[in-house]
Amino acid sequence: MNKVNVISLGCSKNLVDSELLLKQLAHAGYRTETDAENSDAEVVVINTCGFIGDAKEESVNTILEQVERKKAGIVKRLLVMGCLSQRYGDELRKEIPEADAFFGKFDWKGILADLGQHYEDTLRNQRQLTTPGHYAYLKIAEGCNRTCSYCAIPIMTGKYQSRGMDEILEECRELVKNGVKELLVIAQDLTYYGTDLYGRNKLAELVERISDIPGVEWIKLHYAYPAAFPEEILKVMRERDNVCKYLDIALQHCSDSMLKMMRRGVDKLQTIRLVEKIRQEVPGIFLRTTLMTGHPGETEKDFEELCEFVSRMKFERLGVFPYSHEEDTYCDLHYEDNVPEEIKRQRAEKIMELQAGVSEKLNNSLIGKVFKVLVDRKEDNYYIGRTEHDSPEVDPEVLIEGAADLQVSNFYLVKITGADEYDLYGSIAEETSGK
Repeated sequence: MNKVNVISLGCSKNLVDSELLLKQLAHAGYRTETDAENSDAEVVVINTCGFIGDAKEESVNTILEQVERKKAGIVKRLLVMGCLSQRYGDELRKEIPEADAFFGKFDWKGILADLGQHYEDTLRNQRQLTTPGHYAYLKIAEGCNRTCSYCAIPIMTGKYQSRGMDEILEECRELVKNGVKELLVIAQDLTYYGTDLYGRNKLAELVERISDIPGVEWIKLHYAYPAAFPEEILKVMRERDNVCKYLDIALQHCSDSMLKMMRRGVDKLQTIRLVEKIRQEVPGIFLRTTLMTGHPGETEKDFEELCEFVSRMKFERLGVFPYSHEEDTYCDLHYEDNVPEEIKRQRAEKIMELQAGVSEKLNNSLIGKVFKVLVDRKEDNYYIGRTEHDSPEVDPEVLIEGAADLQVSNFYLVKITGADEYDLYGSIAEETSGK
């Protein structure tokens, strides 16, 4: 059993955890693969997600799929880790006894011990990347201290724990040395970084120091929180060329009644003023936000207010998900899940219809402009890349037509020649020295 298939579900933070495990497994002498279909690996490790109902269902279904492969004699050992296992380990052991072992979210030592190996502490910050080699996710903290009504993440991950700045910078240098050009900085709450460790917010200083590292071409910031937003980061974003004009900030809602019930720590006016300040301080910034529909107590009036907010604010990037009632959260203990599932989903679909119109107008306004584009891959007759305003998997891509012999992982200047709701089309305007 010298081959391990690691199946990583859920968010990019989970992906980083899987990459840390892969490095340990490779060091122990295993051949590794990730998310492989029809794999012949006799050991399977599933890194589960437990964020919302749909994610939990996907995790359980994935475990059951591998149970069937185990019954068929293909898989010899099935191990489960991650958020779902952390929270529901006892229940999962009873319901799916065919799995050989369940581990907590960060129990790499337990997994290795189960396989008869040991955890190598000197490799604790080293990863085997599952992303293309030119970009990597950089997790700067774990856990969350917020008390949002709907969220079970603090139950699974615990209190906020910032990583030491020197440790993060060391990891950045190692990633750049291995060819990484774009760092996607992530945490459950970026905007709390350093407060627990240094007694004050250190996000701006951290990003500034990362941007000083030679070879770091792009830095993107993901999962900011609107309450107590560290406005000093805006100066760094404005003045540093390699800090992308892009910010992922989850707002969830806009009506005062909903924001209060959600325990978000801000009201509608503060939210609008923050968005306006970000756009004023960082001209040309693209904002990505996430909204929720169907939270307990959401009325038609609240929803209409949210629709008007989406139309008015014209977020460059936007996602939405229906509320999921999670055990032991504030909602579970204090509110009734009183919005029917069908209404939750209808409202989410309506928001996305509104956003589709916003996105189409925005994309059409970009036709004729030239952008620096990072080429991620080639598919059929297109090279496919992203601008500084786009993160992998979730944002629009640029499909480059009529180009020959471009180098994946390099930057090029691309003139936008066409657009639709979700993607841009372009042609090479001028090669940027192939870097």
